[in-house]
Amino acid sequence: MLSAPRPPAGPVTAVTATAATAAMTALATLALVSVAPVPAARADDVRDSQRQVLRTLGLPAAWRISEGRGVTVAVLDSGVDRSHRDLAGSVVEGRDFTTGANPPWVSPLRLHGTYMASLIAGHGHGPGGADGVIGVAPKAKVLSVRVILEDEEPGFQEFNTARRYENVVAKGIRYAVDHGADVINMSISKDLATRQERSAIRYAISKGVVLVAAAGNEGADEPADGGHAPYSYPAAFPGVVSVAAADRGLRRASFSNRNPSVLVAAPGVDILGAGPGDEYWVGRGTSQATALVSGVAALIKSKYPKMSPGLVVQAITAGVIRRPTGGYDTGMGFGVVNAGRALAAAARISGHTLTARGAGGHDPARPLGPPAEPVRVVHRDRARITLYGGVAVAAGLGAVVSLVAIAVSVGRRRSPRARSGPVRDPVAVPRG
Repeated sequence: MLSAPRPPAGPVTAVTATAATAAMTALATLALVSVAPVPAARADDVRDSQRQVLRTLGLPAAWRISEGRGVTVAVLDSGVDRSHRDLAGSVVEGRDFTTGANPPWVSPLRLHGTYMASLIAGHGHGPGGADGVIGVAPKAKVLSVRVILEDEEPGFQEFNTARRYENVVAKGIRYAVDHGADVINMSISKDLATRQERSAIRYAISKGVVLVAAAGNEGADEPADGGHAPYSYPAAFPGVVSVAAADRGLRRASFSNRNPSVLVAAPGVDILGAGPGDEYWVGRGTSQATALVSGVAALIKSKYPKMSPGLVVQAITAGVIRRPTGGYDTGMGFGVVNAGRALAAAARISGHTLTARGAGGHDPARPLGPPAEPVRVVHRDRARITLYGGVAVAAGLGAVVSLVAIAVSVGRRRSPRARSGPVRDPVAVPRG
């Protein structure tokens, strides 16, 4: 059974975040978008609508330290409109791994991917970039890698059923790593994991790349066994930052998945972003929350480019706000991400390493102890083993018989001596 990634789902006007429910896909819904264009929106209205999210993420303070300069964020999605005025000059168009699914005369819609890219690296427009969408890391570059189709595209069914597209996510990850990505955003989801995806994630982490993915939007459905929403891949892979969505009150959004893979949360309700053709959209979902967290990772990698993925993740989790009672829960992870606090945590641990050094330390790239000797293969003669086993059993039985015979003989010799001598009544009865 195939399990191809898909874009977010939900009713939309002009822009979709809906994915098909083809039987061969069994994919998780991500955007759950009640996405709608912002009617007659002025650019300054767009920025005003972002202010609550910007404050929640602590971005005004964070931007005094880092704006993401020098970092490339790969957006594995449906493609990015690089001509949008809030993204112009910041997008490199990478490979399209969906080629062949659509007819050759059909152009990609690039709806969901443009939306996500603007949340990560939108730089606004106009004097001083004061108008339009501002992303979390406005100085970062975006590498667009197309690995999903929108459901309006004519090749959507072909893409989600043809076996040749089964490992597009794994291919996209490796492509992004090999083309300079520092962070990989995956606001995509699928139910089934593949060995190739796991291998690609291991490869990315080994190259110092931070991976961020959406936890999924099935949280409002009936929970599976154990009380959790279904796991979503690639978010549920070890080493990937699995992001949940928080509502305006910074509680778990009702649609956001809750399971032990969730690491952190970010705002995911009424999030404004850019759409193709200089449009703007409002939506909700773990896709949007994921893009915001990818932007925070980009800020950290810009300030501390040599910081390993594990330490970047540690800084993000150490800097959260609204930490749940007990420190962690499966709905919100360790809490809501805050860029300013994450950068402060990164400053504290930036000189640390995940590899032990000095006396007693061991380089994990080298084997423990001396090289192992070749394994000796012993060939056993089964017929001879059976014969010797039979002899051993017979010998054992003979020993048991001998012991019984000896016991009987000893008992007979003792019998006469036991009866010798006068026999006395136990009670003396007087005669009268």
